[in-house]
Amino acid sequence: MTANTANDGDGCRHTISLDIFLHFSLIPAVLITGVLSFLQTRSRKLFIDNRVPFLGGRFAVVVPLDTLSSFSNRWSYGFAFGAMANSAILFFRQEFRPFILPAWAIAIEFLIGALELGLVYFPFFACLSTPFRLAGSVMGILYSVFWITITVWDVVTCPDILVKGFVKRERIIFQWPTILSLVFLLGRFLHMLLKDIRIRLHLAEKDSETLVVTHQVQHVKRLLSRRGEQSKPLGWFQRWVYEWDPFFKFPTRIIGTVISIIGLYRLTFEDFFWSRPFFTLLSSLYDGPTYVEFIEVAKISWFTATILTCFTSCGYILHILACYRKHLRRFRTGLKSFLPLKLQQPEAAVCVASIARYSGCQIAFTLWGYVIVHVVLYVFAVFVAYALVIPIKNGEGLPLLQQWGAAILSVGLVMALKTAQTVFVQTFFLQDKISPTDKQKPLALDNRKGFSCFSYFFFIYNVAVGLTTCILRLVMSMVIGTVLVSRIDRSIMQKGYERLDAGYVTWVGMIFADHYHNNPVMLSFCQLLCSNTVEDQSKPSYSLLHNATSGSFASVRARKRWMLSYTLLRNPHLILFRKHHLSSSSTAQSETAVQAWVLASQIEGRETQASQ
Repeated sequence: MTANTANDGDGCRHTISLDIFLHFSLIPAVLITGVLSFLQTRSRKLFIDNRVPFLGGRFAVVVPLDTLSSFSNRWSYGFAFGAMANSAILFFRQEFRPFILPAWAIAIEFLIGALELGLVYFPFFACLSTPFRLAGSVMGILYSVFWITITVWDVVTCPDILVKGFVKRERIIFQWPTILSLVFLLGRFLHMLLKDIRIRLHLAEKDSETLVVTHQVQHVKRLLSRRGEQSKPLGWFQRWVYEWDPFFKFPTRIIGTVISIIGLYRLTFEDFFWSRPFFTLLSSLYDGPTYVEFIEVAKISWFTATILTCFTSCGYILHILACYRKHLRRFRTGLKSFLPLKLQQPEAAVCVASIARYSGCQIAFTLWGYVIVHVVLYVFAVFVAYALVIPIKNGEGLPLLQQWGAAILSVGLVMALKTAQTVFVQTFFLQDKISPTDKQKPLALDNRKGFSCFSYFFFIYNVAVGLTTCILRLVMSMVIGTVLVSRIDRSIMQKGYERLDAGYVTWVGMIFADHYHNNPVMLSFCQLLCSNTVEDQSKPSYSLLHNATSGSFASVRARKRWMLSYTLLRNPHLILFRKHHLSSSSTAQSETAVQAWVLASQIEGRETQASQ
C-alpha cells in the first residue's frame, strides 16, 4: 500500500491509498473494541453504575496484552506486531500522516498518528487477550480476513511501483512479512475458535489461571532439589554461541521487538533497491578513469557495508536477548554489582515507565544503529580500499609495505616500551611474594631510590606517549560508542555519567521491574498462599509444585503446626521474630530471648557431641 498513488509512474490506478484505508479501518476497530468492552464487567462499581444500573458493570477496559508478566500467546503477539510493522515504519518515515500540522506542532501530529495506528491494530491484540474466546476468535477471524483481502488485492493489482520514475520497487518483497503475519493470526484465531468449541462440548478442559506458569515452577523445583543436577556435556553451540535454559522464557514484551527485525529487513532491501540505480546514474555522468574507479570503489564499499551492517544488527538483537536472560539471572541471585552505583536503586516510577518505553527504545535504537553503523563501515571500507587494495592492485605493494611497515613498527615500539616499563617495575621495584602460592607480588614498593630515578628519566618520554594515547583514547571512544549505539544493554557513556544514557536507564529500569514482578520464587510463594486460603481448602494444596493433595482442614493445620515446631527447634533464633513475641512487653521479650539462647546452646552442644 502506498501513501499516494498519484506519484506511481507505472499506471497503477487500482491500488489502495494507505491513508484512506487506515482511516476506514477505524470503523471496524472501534466496533470490535466496543463489543469486547461490553462483554467484560468491571470489578469495582463506578458512579455511572448507579445512574445506569441496567448495564450491570459492563463496558470495562479492554487490555490488549500484559506487557509486564505475560508468557502466553507470545508468538501470536509477535506476529500481531509483525502485522503492524510496515505501517509503523511508514509512519516513522512520515509517509503516513493523518493530517498536516505546523512544524512547531509536529510532536502533537506524531502523537495523534500513533494513537490512530494503535487503535487500528488494537483488535488483533484484544481478540488474543480477551477471556471471551468465542467472541474474540470470531471477530479476530473477520478482521484478519478483512486485512488479508485488502493487502493481497493491493499486491496483486500493482506488484511493481515506479516511485517518481526513478527506481522499481517490487511490492511483494516488502509486503510478504505483513501477509505472513496476518495469515498466522488467522490460523491462530481459527485454533482459538475450535478449542473453545471443544471446551463447550466438554471434549477438552479449560486452561486454569495461576499466578505462576510451568517454566517458573520448574525453576523453583530445580532450586529446591536436594540432589545436584547431573552435568551433561554441552555441545559446541551451547559452549561457544548460546547455552539455553529450558526453565526460562522471554516475556511477550521481548518478543514484541520483532518489529525491529522486520524494520532491518525493509531497510536492507530498500538500501539495495535505491543504491543500485543511484550508482548507475552516477557512473553515466562522466567517463574519466579516475572517476569511474571512484564510483566502482564506492559501489563495492557500499554493498559490503550493507551486508556487514545487516549481520551486525541481527547479531546485536540476539545478543541483547542473551544479555536480558543473563542480567535477570544475576538479579535472582542477588547480584547487582555489575550495574553502575547510581543505578543500583532506581526510582519505582522510572522502572515502571521503562516497561512501557523498552520496546519502543529497542526498535528505534536498532534502526538508527543500522543507519549510523552503515555509514561508519562505508567510510572505513573506502579508506581501506584507497589505502591498501588499490595501491596493491596498481603494483605499488612494496612502497606501501614500507610506509605502513614503518608506521606499524613505530606504534609497536611505543606499545612495547610501555609494556617494558611495567615489566621493569614488576622485576626490580616490587617486594617479593608473601607466599609462594600467590599469583602476583604485593603492592609494596621496594628500592625507592631506584624507582625515583626511573620515574624522573621516563618523565619526558611518558609525556610524549601520553599525547598519542590521548588521541587514541578519543578515537577509540568515538568508534566504540558509534558501533554500540544500538546496544541499550550497556551504556556508551563514561563511568559516572550512565544516567545520561536514556536507553541504558530504560534497560536497567525494565530489568528491575521484571525482577520484582516476575521472580519465580516470589510467584510460587504467592501461589501457595492463594491455594491454601480458608475459602479454598477443598482444592488440592501444593499441587502445582509437587502434585500432592491435602486432607482435611484439621490435618492440614496439624501438619503446619508440626512443621513450625520443627523449624523453631532447629532454628531457635527465629522465635524472637514471631509476631506475638514482637508485640509483647520488654520483660517477656528478654525472658524469651534467654530461653531461645539456652535452647540454641543445648542444640549446638548435642551436635558437637554427635560429631565427636
